Amino acid sequence: MRKNFYKALFAGLLLLAALVFAVSHFGELTHFLFLLRNIEPFWILLALFFQIGTYIALALVWQRALSHFGVDYPLHQLLPLALAKLFADQALPSGGISGIAFIVNAFRQRNISRKLGMGVMLLSILTYYAAYVLVAAASFFILWEYHHISQWMVVVGGIFFVFAVAVPGVILLVKKRGVQKELPVWLMRLPIVVGILETYADVPDDAMRQPFLFAEATFFQIIVFLLDAATLWAMLYALGEPVTVFLAFPCFVLASIVAMLSLIPLGIGSFEATCVALLVMLGIKVETALAATLLLRGFMVYLPMIPGLLLTRRELR
Repeated sequence: MRKNFYKALFAGLLLLAALVFAVSHFGELTHFLFLLRNIEPFWILLALFFQIGTYIALALVWQRALSHFGVDYPLHQLLPLALAKLFADQALPSGGISGIAFIVNAFRQRNISRKLGMGVMLLSILTYYAAYVLVAAASFFILWEYHHISQWMVVVGGIFFVFAVAVPGVILLVKKRGVQKELPVWLMRLPIVVGILETYADVPDDAMRQPFLFAEATFFQIIVFLLDAATLWAMLYALGEPVTVFLAFPCFVLASIVAMLSLIPLGIGSFEATCVALLVMLGIKVETALAATLLLRGFMVYLPMIPGLLLTRRELR
């Protein structure tokens, strides 16, 4: 398992290095460095504000779910966990699943039972996929209506929608059937199904039967995607490239989909290559596209890395 992890990480690093080399070799390196030196501070602060908003939005999902189960928990105490969860999801792309065990354990340390914590995570993961499907559909519509859709985008989109429906579908099937012997034999041969069964079989699903709560949590999950896309938009403005949100939003979402499907740790290389390629395809200069993408990744992944690691280590203790 660990060997495969390092292989994937190495492949991502090679892809990222190839991308940087290509831009440095074929683009104007001096212009690229000039862009980085002349960033407008206002947009950097705005991007920081957007990223803080992503943690607040995720924490609100948990707070509203806990409130539904009769537990009033302060929002500010959930924010560090939201930072750690988003970091874990970025570090180990798994469609939002990688940080669940960590958060449930952190909940238990805060006198929130495992069963209740898993109920909150069940709502969180299902609304995450619901939001992901909605923003992906919106992104493909924007590309089709205002820009251009290539064949590879259609293929990636098709794979994503199958994946995005299959994972929550299996979870709901497990919840409906309840016990292992009632599930089809071929389905039980899949490791992910066994893991989902062991994780969610006895989890309360009361929140799933509350349409308003589900819609509210999905809305907050959508806000996370929108704020991340807004960060890319702010980075382009900071580099002197005024663009509309209708350009930044689909580039970010499609790059995120490729990074998730690639299963490369941190999405290194796959996200950057896709985002830069899309921005260039939509008319952004290659140097600006690379600088904006690297700045975005700095805010989303590398800047939260140290606090994310420290918070994770503290909670695991």
